[in-house]
Amino acid sequence: MMDFDSELDARQLACPLPILRTKKSLSQLSSGQVLKVIATDKESPKDFAVFCRQTGNELLSSSEQHGEFTFYLRRR
Repeated sequence: MMDFDSELDARQLACPLPILRTKKSLSQLSSGQVLKVIATDKESPKDFAVFCRQTGNELLSSSEQHGEFTFYLRRR
């Protein structure tokens, strides 16, 4: 488990809502802070990788357990 500054529960949300809510949550953090996101959308791993590549935020970790995906993102 990784340290984080804020957590977003995006379970049961379909694309593009997990990414949109992540974008909003990241905007409330300072540069270098970490956001933990939990999502159930099966496309989430791909979506978060693309989102981070496009926005310059860092995807620190991505894991899946029992149909739930956990992501740790560092704000640029």
